[in-house]
Amino acid sequence: MLYKVIGLMSGTSLDGLDIAYCHYQIQNNKWSYTIIKAETLPYSESWVEKLVSAESSSSYELARADKEFGEFLAASVIDFIARHSLEVDIICSHGQTIFHRPEINLTTQIGDINVLAAKTGILTIGDFRRLDLALGGQGAPLVPIGDRHLFGHYAQCLNLGGFSNISFERDNERIAYDVCPVNIVLNALARREGMPYDKDGEMARSGEINKDLLSRLNDLDFYKIKQKKSLGKEWVLENVMPLLDEYDLKTSSLLATFSEHIADQLAKNISGEVLVTGGGAYNKFLISRLRAKTSSQVHIPEKTIIDYKEAMIFGFLGVLRLRNEVNALASVTGASRDSCTGLIALGQ
Repeated sequence: MLYKVIGLMSGTSLDGLDIAYCHYQIQNNKWSYTIIKAETLPYSESWVEKLVSAESSSSYELARADKEFGEFLAASVIDFIARHSLEVDIICSHGQTIFHRPEINLTTQIGDINVLAAKTGILTIGDFRRLDLALGGQGAPLVPIGDRHLFGHYAQCLNLGGFSNISFERDNERIAYDVCPVNIVLNALARREGMPYDKDGEMARSGEINKDLLSRLNDLDFYKIKQKKSLGKEWVLENVMPLLDEYDLKTSSLLATFSEHIADQLAKNISGEVLVTGGGAYNKFLISRLRAKTSSQVHIPEKTIIDYKEAMIFGFLGVLRLRNEVNALASVTGASRDSCTGLIALGQ
């Protein structure tokens, strides 16, 4: 059975919209995938401002942002399909996370899938997180089901996006959890110097590590929680940014110190052959610090997988949803049971 799917991913780092057109096939109960076309559409300054301000907006403004972001997604998909002459069975959209507070069973992603389905005429699946939260889970991470079926030949899968998360098998169970913030902090610091991000980690490389700040970062309570844990930007705004602001340091030194913190936390959590994806895989300084702290094999794959693994796996989540198969694992999220999550909006 062949599924032709567009996966859409918009992360907390607000780098842009990832669009991945993929084929998924199952033979003898084994899944395979091919990324046929993929690209990232950078957000305009106005869209970044809208998405950042949505958290503090009124209910009316949030509802409007949900609709308008859905229209943006639809226009982007229609253009993508037309330019590449694609045949598409399903659109699967992660949406843009505005709130993620699993401790109170609250998560919100905007980008109305009804708008997507109506304007494209293609069956659309989204809202992947809320059922898991209703079942007592964290609603995240969801990518590990894809790691199991599509990247199971690696001991561990590590994603370095806005946050880092890790996934691996233990005693026939998939274990996964968020490790620490990554680009959500590094990019915010780089923007203080008028740059969208610290290319190759060069600014961090030029800075000096503040040992007191590093110690306090590594001592944050989140790192004492054992597994089944997830992070959101709210945690960063409450626990990380105020701590960084206590220190009168150059931005380069803040970047150096936080990069060291990331490497410390990742090194504590990885073992064996580790597949590293997400934007942080391009941060040469960060990867060099990680390799210096571990004997694990840190494998950086081809660019397409680095950039589009999450979008591709959210496409896969939609395929599993369409087949009424498990796509959210209780062993990962802490929910009361596995579930088949995602809401469906019919196209034509």
